[in-house]
Amino acid sequence: MRGDERVQDGMFSYVSLEQRVPQDHPLRAVRKLTDAVLRTLSAEFDALYADSGRPSIAPEYILRALLLQVFYSVRSERLLVEQIDYNLLFRWFVGLGMDDDVWNHAVFSKNRERLLTSDVAQQFFAEVNKQAKRFMSDEHFTVDGTLIQAWASQKSFRSKDGSDDGDGTDFRGQSRSNKTHESTTDADARLYKKSYGKESKLSYLGHALVENRNGLIAAAMVTHADGYAERDAALLMLKQKQEGRSRRITVGADKAYDTKDFVRTVRELNVTPHVTKNDKGRSSNLDRRTTRQSGYAISLSRRWLVEKGFGWLKQTGPLRQVKLRGLQKVDWLFVFSCAAHNLIRLPRLMAQSTKTLREQCV
Repeated sequence: MRGDERVQDGMFSYVSLEQRVPQDHPLRAVRKLTDAVLRTLSAEFDALYADSGRPSIAPEYILRALLLQVFYSVRSERLLVEQIDYNLLFRWFVGLGMDDDVWNHAVFSKNRERLLTSDVAQQFFAEVNKQAKRFMSDEHFTVDGTLIQAWASQKSFRSKDGSDDGDGTDFRGQSRSNKTHESTTDADARLYKKSYGKESKLSYLGHALVENRNGLIAAAMVTHADGYAERDAALLMLKQKQEGRSRRITVGADKAYDTKDFVRTVRELNVTPHVTKNDKGRSSNLDRRTTRQSGYAISLSRRWLVEKGFGWLKQTGPLRQVKLRGLQKVDWLFVFSCAAHNLIRLPRLMAQSTKTLREQCV
């Protein structure tokens, strides 16, 4: 028997948002972890706002909404606000009720100077890693950098002294470099390429230190794009990782890190460099004292974990080409996306850990 089509004229709903979200939905575990992280940051949020005045949008709402933007590859904040308005799953994750009004998309832009900063992103990232500490190795790491295309066109790369002729569309035969030219739309972007045979693009460099057990990101930062940035950023992250520690750790890296200065400085930081040997037409800076150890081969075999993280950040996350301008804003986006990467991985790792424990008990 054919059913009747009913007119959608209901005014009230007797099913709550909590009931509409399936109990086994992946976002439930992520929401639980996110709430635990945001509770620890409550004191830092209080310090960012005045004690009096008109109440603003709760920072917890904004950060949860931005996590959804990373998880679901929402291309803009305007579209994100639209999705939160009519998507019940998004409303539930952010913390809004069925009848709550959604804020304007300009709220994100207005909060970039106060809430959406590198410091807040690093604090959020650190608290996420505290939740993931039991799944992360504290001895073996891999470091690498990835190219992040800036939100600036080649036409905007103009001479600093204004000597360029035309509108910038025809630069054939001109000698252009970062010393003499800069982008008029994003002055922090640099013309750079990571491999031979590729075209140079206005870019930033994102750097990540990944632990070798489950591929979780242990440290992250963004720098200007140049030939020394990867090694300098790696040293900064390793120095931070070794503060207050006496135990030696290892770090794997590709052959671009096989330089005399990097290897020597890393050893001074009480870190063993498990770097791929670069002995093509030259002598490597690593000798048999390091390469003969079994741990050296193991570190090289785990280097793919950092590429897996970069792949997620660019394919699912917003880092293939950032839509923010300026080093500080891009650094915030990169670090926050790395925190989102760890958050989305944690529920599955916890489930695997519980399953393994049950098998051991049996």
